[in-house]
Amino acid sequence: MPELMSPQTLAQKIIAKASGKSHVSPGEIVTCKLDLVLMHDSSGPRRVKSRLEELGAKVFDPNKVVLVSDHFVPATDPESAEILALTRRWAQENLITNFYDMQGICHVMLPQQGHLKPGMFIVGGDSHSPTGGAFGTFMVGIGATEMTGALATGEIWIKVPETIRININGQLQKGCSAKDIMLHLCAKLGMNNNYKVMEFAGDTVADMPMYERMVLCNMSAELGGKTGIVEADQTTIDWINNTGETAAIDALDWVSDSDARYEKVIHLDASQLIPQVAAPHSPENTHPVTSFENITIHQAYIGACTGAKLSDLKMAAAVLKGQKVAKGTRLLIAPASTKTTELAAKDGTLAILTEAGAIILPTGCGACAGMGAGAIANGENCISSTSRNFKGRMGSPESNVYLASPYTVAACAITGEITDPRQFLEGELNANIK
Repeated sequence: MPELMSPQTLAQKIIAKASGKSHVSPGEIVTCKLDLVLMHDSSGPRRVKSRLEELGAKVFDPNKVVLVSDHFVPATDPESAEILALTRRWAQENLITNFYDMQGICHVMLPQQGHLKPGMFIVGGDSHSPTGGAFGTFMVGIGATEMTGALATGEIWIKVPETIRININGQLQKGCSAKDIMLHLCAKLGMNNNYKVMEFAGDTVADMPMYERMVLCNMSAELGGKTGIVEADQTTIDWINNTGETAAIDALDWVSDSDARYEKVIHLDASQLIPQVAAPHSPENTHPVTSFENITIHQAYIGACTGAKLSDLKMAAAVLKGQKVAKGTRLLIAPASTKTTELAAKDGTLAILTEAGAIILPTGCGACAGMGAGAIANGENCISSTSRNFKGRMGSPESNVYLASPYTVAACAITGEITDPRQFLEGELNANIK
């Protein structure tokens, strides 16, 4: 008798394809062929070069490697300059054609350059690699030792994870975004959902532009998940087409079976959510913005893969239009890519931000990881659109970092304290900035 196939989640389907099997089950250990490998200057060549040389191994397929310099850019000291120089040499020596040098943050460059297609199995040398799951891929972050093996063989083993489905329905209120959803989920679900796939679904997700879906998958890392994922739909296909690439003919087939088995299913009514803020020193320490009183803000930061895409800059501009940054507060903005800066300049978004008093920083990971410009001092409070606020993450261990959406960060810059952004959005019709 033919083998009966059990219903499969989207993650299971991608893993099955990559491992050459008809289907896989949670807990099963399989070896998967890689469709793509992502590295950046911090976790890439400076970590794997000597290991590959010691093994006498070469990169399995230079065309399947994407390398991005985004952490040490622009160099602020000789050590950073040497790391970047090593990265550039390694790219040249190994014939890495997909090398994006100082053009943007890796998790934004991948989709902007059309590298992500539904059904791909991808690894990245960064914990926020799950961002790619917004495009219907299975993308996970790995360390330098695993990356060495992946580069040498083009394969990696994986234990098939369980999937938690998060159904999000309802229209977001003004001043709310995907970032507020994820901060709320960090508080609700905690950060110890180890080795789980977070599958985001529901009409709220279906209505989101790709940039917002990227936030959901990006911050699955903060939930402790293995990765995040969203089923492919026409919005996914339209994005890919707009990059000049073409989605495979089966792109819309990359969805979970209707009767797939999940470890659990969680429901969230997005219409009941108000702007959220995570207090120091954990994304899990999240509360409604109305819970905070008289918290002085010294620095407001809009940056990183989570919070400085074009849609994020537009959220900030919606709040800042006609306003000024408070005296004693500095607003720093580091666009997620040079293309983001270009588009924001063309449509007037950048002018609104700078007229309000924002200081534009170079594109890169920068202050999010406590590198380069934007570090905070002892006793300072920073509110940031980034994804993490661990102690010492953005500078002094005696500083405090609060997390919020670009809407809320911009509002705090105007008042100089933690502030509900909705009072500045009376004329806004849509919660999601396209």
